[in-house]
Amino acid sequence: MASDLLDRKQTHFLLWHPQAAHAPQLIIGRLQAGNPPTLIEEQQLPLAQAVGVTGLWEIAAANCNLRDGEVYHYWFEVDDTSPFRQPPQRIRCTDPTALTVDWRLIAPRLPSPYTNDDQQPAAVIKFVNGRLVSCDPGGEEINFAGEPNSDTLPPNNQLVIYELPTAWTRILGEANLERGVGSFRDVTALIDENEGGANFSDLGVLEPGRSYLTELGVNGLELLPPADSFFKREWGYDTSHYLAPDFELGFPEGNSSPTPNSDLARLIRACHIHGIRFFIDVVMAFARAEAYQNIDFSDFYIADPGHNQNDPDALTSTRGDGSKQVRDGFGSTLFRYAKFVNTYDPLSGQDAMVSPARQLMFTYLTRWMRDFHVDGIRMDSVENVANWDFVGGFKDLARELWLARWNDQGLGPGADGRFLVVGEELTLPMELLRQQRLDGLWNDRFRELVRAAIIGQAADANSTFEQTVRQAVDCRLLGFTDGAQAVNYLTSHDVEGRRRERLFNFLINCQVGDIEKRIKLAFVCLLTSVGVPMILAGEEFADQHDLFDGDGHISQSGGKQVDPVNFSRLEDPMRKRIFDYVSRLVKLRTTYPSLGINDTEFIHTDFNNGKRVLVWRRGSQADEPVVVVANFSDFITENALSPGAEYIVHNWPATPIGRQWREVTQDRLVIPQQVGREPIFPWEAKVYTLA
Repeated sequence: MASDLLDRKQTHFLLWHPQAAHAPQLIIGRLQAGNPPTLIEEQQLPLAQAVGVTGLWEIAAANCNLRDGEVYHYWFEVDDTSPFRQPPQRIRCTDPTALTVDWRLIAPRLPSPYTNDDQQPAAVIKFVNGRLVSCDPGGEEINFAGEPNSDTLPPNNQLVIYELPTAWTRILGEANLERGVGSFRDVTALIDENEGGANFSDLGVLEPGRSYLTELGVNGLELLPPADSFFKREWGYDTSHYLAPDFELGFPEGNSSPTPNSDLARLIRACHIHGIRFFIDVVMAFARAEAYQNIDFSDFYIADPGHNQNDPDALTSTRGDGSKQVRDGFGSTLFRYAKFVNTYDPLSGQDAMVSPARQLMFTYLTRWMRDFHVDGIRMDSVENVANWDFVGGFKDLARELWLARWNDQGLGPGADGRFLVVGEELTLPMELLRQQRLDGLWNDRFRELVRAAIIGQAADANSTFEQTVRQAVDCRLLGFTDGAQAVNYLTSHDVEGRRRERLFNFLINCQVGDIEKRIKLAFVCLLTSVGVPMILAGEEFADQHDLFDGDGHISQSGGKQVDPVNFSRLEDPMRKRIFDYVSRLVKLRTTYPSLGINDTEFIHTDFNNGKRVLVWRRGSQADEPVVVVANFSDFITENALSPGAEYIVHNWPATPIGRQWREVTQDRLVIPQQVGREPIFPWEAKVYTLA
């Protein structure tokens, strides 16, 4: 798909500025190492309006006195339009479409009311044979050589996604924790057995010779927002530079200079070689310290929606409960998606009535889809994006870009089922799916349902226990029409609040026993239900909170915060047992066809004498069925360990001639006489397939 601005950037320095009153300037030079680094050979060059279009400013790279093969750092100097900085001044801003930023070199600080937070980083580019080439500050470029074709990656109905935060911790000694950055290279070491870790090189899961995510069996990786963020490893949900991969994630310990572009490409290439799809988390409702907040605030941002509720950009779109609310920027500044301006369109290259914020995001999407070979997208905070037309347009463009890459590889049918755009809108407005604005939604209701079930409760006053389990296992009972529309999870990175904490802490807080068994039971529900399973990193071995207190309650200022994953806990025997159990289920989920279709039937329920036992079959009799026997109670078969002890499951599927049932969680064959009659134990599930 066309992106005129990205194409023009190969030969010109460009600033799209719909409302510029005075000519912007290019400030360009070379970085000189030091403490602090400085800009040398500085030039200040005026930009001119591009011929034939409105609002695009440019200067040809050939007219900037650049030396072939050199890497340059630069800013644009503009009149500040921020309503929060008065009186306005000329300010140096990062190129809003910079492909690389370098936080080692920041713009000079301006006098009050400006603060250190207004000092923006330099953009980075390389000049080669008359062209401007995307690179890291050391000159390294993106390389996908040897990457397999996209049809080797799993389809949506066989996905298990691993949601990985970029903040990690490790145990250094008794009650002694260290927090650090899980860099792109550390993540690569979770995948590529030929790689070792960087910031966490001492962790066993990152040792060369291991591919942890292959051991677990997941085939989708969602990295919490990998675009460059103003903050250091807090949420990562305050994007600053949309087209640039995160500086800190690309600057591992021991590096002499940051390598975010080449490291991220290396990570994604490793994913694809190992059959893992790569999802990006995109944050488009709001931004922090993004350049257009200074360059052209009024066209791109709304300052105070609470006091301007008649503004078309002030309120959320209709939510699942039918309400509209004031948009929440969570301390950041909200984008405008309803305002249109007659200006240069960075996609078509022509003047048109466009929404500047939408076109910026479409350009962002094009960069990541083209250059980083993304296989799926999770859209954060759809309710605060607050514009379903834009959401649908973003999804459609993502799919067009995906199909173009698929076709460029000369591949046949199958493109649609190997790409997914999922939104986070926790009230589950199904109209987003019915109107085809998104491919799928985060199914937060699944978390509520399963957490209630594993402590023996109905999800709420309007549900019975049986309804709670049925709705969890089959998302179509919630209004979804296909499993690929629902991303199910037990825990997400949003770990603040009641019943949202990590699963281990949740069960501790509920003061229940059998914690190991209940966690395993929860994972059976997750990995045998209709929908796309997602695992928050660390839940597969019952990780617990490090930033919160022992009960999982918030103990730091600032409210909710992503909980770092602590891979060093995997050494605990109980947690290793849970990991092995989950791994067997994950590998079943990604390979067994019956778990990739919607067919689901509850063949047995038993609520007699305090029992809460439900048995469901996934797939039809002709489709290699999977049968799950789940006991959500303290009931145990009498003399369960004695020969002849049995619990009879009525309506068990017939056993084909020459076949035998296998119980997956313990990886054992079932004695034919005991099929459908094995004893059951408290808070335990068994998963059966035909062998």
